[in-house]
Amino acid sequence: MGYCSGRGTLIFICGMQLVCVLERQIFDFLGYQWAPILANFVHIIIVILGLFGTIQYRPRYITGYAVWLVLWVTWNVFVICFYLEAGDLSKETDLILTFNISMHRSWWMENGPGCTVTSVTPAPDWAPEDHRYITVSGCFLEYQYIEVAHSSLQIVLALAGFVYACYVVKCITEEEDSFDFIGGFDSYGYQGPQKTSHLQLQPMYM
Repeated sequence: MGYCSGRGTLIFICGMQLVCVLERQIFDFLGYQWAPILANFVHIIIVILGLFGTIQYRPRYITGYAVWLVLWVTWNVFVICFYLEAGDLSKETDLILTFNISMHRSWWMENGPGCTVTSVTPAPDWAPEDHRYITVSGCFLEYQYIEVAHSSLQIVLALAGFVYACYVVKCITEEEDSFDFIGGFDSYGYQGPQKTSHLQLQPMYM
């Protein structure tokens, strides 16, 4: 195989995606955000397959990676809309990101830069017994904007990865076609080595 100029860039993009999504996965685990945890896990697997396909010249793996990136962008657009409360979505009442099985919120809600957490006592009657009721104040940056920034970065990396994945698949396909055309594989039938006899026939006298 020849060298495709986009392979190095795509490998770098895949590496950046892995680093960013692993960082995001950690904070989603801390916030018990089950839907993002599952999406991040699938993304990690697909990026690893895309990276393997790029290194090993496997266009099918790269194509699958590119298709997944379209879904990944869609998911991150939804996350942005969720935290910005677009349409009927509400980050305060909807528990979509936790599959409606818990009331956990983004980890950044209490641990954002400059945030001060104050426990409210007594807790309201509607508050679950195993949850504390708090107020958060003094944040330099609200948690929803941190989540939006994470998703926006993922979208940028996904768009770059999609463009370079398509380019690399095109390069690999063209290289394979040109290699076949110039007779790289089976242009001629296989001919085994000719057997030569080293024995000389001697005349026999009766």
